[in-house]
Amino acid sequence: MIEDVMKETEGRMKKSVEALQNDLINIRTGRASPALVERLQVDYYGTLVPLNQLSTISVPEPRLMVIRPYDPSSLPDIEKAILKSELGLTPGNDGKVIRLSVPRLTEERRRELVKMVQKRVEEGRIAVRNCRRDSLQDMRELEKEKLISEDDHYRGKDRMQELTDNYTEKMDEIGAAKEEQIMEV
Repeated sequence: MIEDVMKETEGRMKKSVEALQNDLINIRTGRASPALVERLQVDYYGTLVPLNQLSTISVPEPRLMVIRPYDPSSLPDIEKAILKSELGLTPGNDGKVIRLSVPRLTEERRRELVKMVQKRVEEGRIAVRNCRRDSLQDMRELEKEKLISEDDHYRGKDRMQELTDNYTEKMDEIGAAKEEQIMEV
């Protein structure tokens, strides 16, 4: 019984870590990378579609990204999506492709990005703690229904705390690596 709860919780915690990693990919570090924009949602004929499904994204130079849409009529929609995003990039449209110049980050902007990373890491920690809370509630219910003993409940509680500590530590490591990447000049 407790093993099932543990496995389910660990799966949910892994998904929280993956969500954090995917979220942090979109925070720019001063280098051009297709990962910055590929998941950007573009309103294409009334449907939100990820940018990487509408175009090819290439990085010909370290500070330049070129977005070549499959359908040239989608250029204005892609441009709007880039302008509305948190990226702080201004697209250059020549009618066929969009060029995104990734400027060097100022010290002030780097600090803002680090705060954003810290906020998202904290949101990830909260998600992991919510998984723990739900699992502990499940274990309490199992104990009330007499499906597990009180001792099993407390052992499960301790194991759940270890699991939670593990995953919050992983999130801290991911956040620290991203902060280091942002602050490197």
